[in-house]
Amino acid sequence: MGDEGSSGTKSFATQQAERMKRLRELHRKRNEARTQNHQEVVAEDARNKMPQNWEARKRRAEWILNDQKEREDAAKRGEDYDRLKLLNVSAVEAERLERKKKKKNPDQGFSDFEAATFRQYNRLVRTMAPKDMERYESQKERYGEAFYAGPNTIVHGLHEDRPEAVDNLVKSVEDQIAKRNKYSRRRMHNDDADIDYINERNAKFNKKLDRFYGEHTAEIKQNLERGTAV
Repeated sequence: MGDEGSSGTKSFATQQAERMKRLRELHRKRNEARTQNHQEVVAEDARNKMPQNWEARKRRAEWILNDQKEREDAAKRGEDYDRLKLLNVSAVEAERLERKKKKKNPDQGFSDFEAATFRQYNRLVRTMAPKDMERYESQKERYGEAFYAGPNTIVHGLHEDRPEAVDNLVKSVEDQIAKRNKYSRRRMHNDDADIDYINERNAKFNKKLDRFYGEHTAEIKQNLERGTAV
């Protein structure tokens, strides 16, 4: 009887130990799950606070780092990295990149008046380059600092305007006026056209709609005007 009681007691103690072990394991897993959930919540909150293009910027930064590393490795091997890249570009991809390059507009658009004035100045300088460089250099030596007049420089009587230079300036001004008029000309108003708009902005919008959908909605419009539409 003593042995049976001892055996039963050991069995109960063993079972109790196993239950406690499983309970501790469940507690550990619960704590791990709670920690992981908290980390996921923090990470998701951080992602939501990032800019919308953060993923694209991250991929771009990684690409730049990889490209720089590959370029350095090619330089160590004595190879032309740009040529190696071209060897791995397919004909279809090369054609797409070429079309994209041709479509790219070199004009960055209006940012501020200073940048716009600077672009306009460079454009005019390219069209009004001096034709007689010897005369240009001789005048530059003759007038010194007064050749590039500053705010405190008196240039009256120093320079002699040649008729060719005056004609060139007049032609440049006339070209600017013609270009400005071409972009700012207003469309002629047709008094006989139907008035289906409430203001100028609505008129432009209706013209766009008519250009794309006019042929499909012509019959509906006629029925509405006749009052026979169902």
